[in-house]
Amino acid sequence: MRPLVQLLYPSLLALAAITASPMVLHAAQPAPNPQYAKNFSIQEYPTHKLLSISGLPSQSKQPWQFALVPKGHAVPEIPLGAKLIRTPVERVVVMETVYIGYLEAINQLPTIVGAGTVDFISNPEVRQRIRNNEIQSVQVGQELDIERLLLLQPDLILTSISGDPTFDIPAKILRSDLPVVLTAGYMEAHPLARAEWIKFIAAFFDADAEAHATFQTTANRYEALRQTAINRATRPTVFCGAPYSGAWYVPGGESYMAQAIKDAGGDYLWADHPQQGAIPLDTERVFFKAALADIWLDPSHYRSLDELFAADNRFRKFRAAQNGSVYNNTKQVGTKGGNAIWERGIVHPDKVLEDLIQIFHPASNSPQNFSFYEKLN
Repeated sequence: MRPLVQLLYPSLLALAAITASPMVLHAAQPAPNPQYAKNFSIQEYPTHKLLSISGLPSQSKQPWQFALVPKGHAVPEIPLGAKLIRTPVERVVVMETVYIGYLEAINQLPTIVGAGTVDFISNPEVRQRIRNNEIQSVQVGQELDIERLLLLQPDLILTSISGDPTFDIPAKILRSDLPVVLTAGYMEAHPLARAEWIKFIAAFFDADAEAHATFQTTANRYEALRQTAINRATRPTVFCGAPYSGAWYVPGGESYMAQAIKDAGGDYLWADHPQQGAIPLDTERVFFKAALADIWLDPSHYRSLDELFAADNRFRKFRAAQNGSVYNNTKQVGTKGGNAIWERGIVHPDKVLEDLIQIFHPASNSPQNFSFYEKLN
């Protein structure tokens, strides 16, 4: 007997996305450019939307493109290599937890039928649906369960690509006719740019109005909070992270975290390092630069000073640790390690900024009321 996957694969592919032939496009309708995001664009045509992504690791010079065509409509001519997705999508597989925050914001959580890394999902509604077997895990460890993925018959598979084959969806699936859609929000250098990817996600659900309203409210509040912090007389010095697998990774000076620290009125010690990715250092080099820093943020998974000092007693020597000025974004970590900051916090960076402002510039007559952060005691 032929394996189930072999039997189902041709028919399932026929139901999924296809690749179309080259053509001369009709003129696109004007669409507002993203205000902050640099790695996606949306063009609106009378018959479809064309979404383009740039900035992905190891990608060719040509951007990834997705043609969104309403269900029941004739397939228009679309660019060579563009993947066709019928909209609105109704059965979605999310390979990373970040998409849950976007889908929650546009009221599309019920469309999720499969997920990767289910243990790291924090959203209560989604966790309950996993327990009810309404959402299936499509991963076993780091391996993709391709048979289960095919049986779910998704019309959208959301994932990202890091360039590391250990974590990325297999290339043969990525290049197949399955409706795999890549995103590059994590490559953005501004918190609001990452949040603005809600517009890209919403296009697959015909939820553009909800996405624009959510983002604009978030952006307006973020900018208003930033204005309260930029003219502070004092700017505390800040460093981040803790050692992991022998290296201490600090955010680059052009990362979204460096931008958030700046916008909250902090002086990030590695702000002058012009890179987006993390910078691997040893503990001695970090101590040399950050020994007298005022604030220590995001020390790995540690939630108390005792845990932190037990990992390395030298951490006691940082002035921030001696002064009790160590804060981690672990307030909403679940029992299995899921953290709401990587779901809701990505979509609502204004709440993260509000936490950071309270940390850097605490009000003397008001208790701190954090959304995602907590002070290590």
